[in-house]
Amino acid sequence: MSKLAGKVAVVTGASKGIGASIAKALAAAGASVVVNYASSKAGAETVVNAITTAGGKAVAVGGDVSKAAEAAGIIEAAIEHFGRLDILVNNSGVYEFSPIEAITEEHFHRQFNINVLGLLLTTQAAVKHLGEGGSIINVGSVVARITPPGSAVYTGTKGAVDAITGVLSRELGPKKIRVNSLNPGMIETEGATSAGFIGSEMATAIVSQTPLGRIGQPDDIADIAVFLASDDSRWLTGEQLLAGGGLR
Repeated sequence: MSKLAGKVAVVTGASKGIGASIAKALAAAGASVVVNYASSKAGAETVVNAITTAGGKAVAVGGDVSKAAEAAGIIEAAIEHFGRLDILVNNSGVYEFSPIEAITEEHFHRQFNINVLGLLLTTQAAVKHLGEGGSIINVGSVVARITPPGSAVYTGTKGAVDAITGVLSRELGPKKIRVNSLNPGMIETEGATSAGFIGSEMATAIVSQTPLGRIGQPDDIADIAVFLASDDSRWLTGEQLLAGGGLR
């Protein structure tokens, strides 16, 4: 029997990259999935098509997680289409590296609004529907540990994700809702490629510091998300799982 059979999941920022892989993996494990997107409807529909072609259930739902009404709408879509909510993956995120001299208010607010406020607003909407056994997975980053130069704002957002995970694990524990952070290292995604990270000197340096000796793939993270969503991780909450091939 599929370990997520009968479960319903929302994955934010799931039109590509890590989010898309997580959505497909959750569906393959038996969950019905809301594939959220902010701007790429076509990308989200491609993910949904891949899930349904494989025999799964999914629906694409637009919404900006940094706006309370839209974040609530994403969660309500899960209830409308599938009747319940068991799993929330807070994956929506943006990144932009910049030295301290170049940081602007816009640079700061864009990243904190999506990476941190968006997580809080979506979780706020979700806890009204999550019941005992619910799982919230916050996608953080190993940058909160390795603190690379030029990443003060982005690393700040991911440090906040880890801290919020700890707070919410205690706050929601009495409701038997688990909250964990899943923190990837560098992953070969469309975004990392278009940003010029893949094949760069930075990537070479990261590989040299990674015990498993390679850049990660989206499926490496998706399989861990399935574990955190399932009862296999029933005794884990408030954890920060570093998923960077040993990079720390």
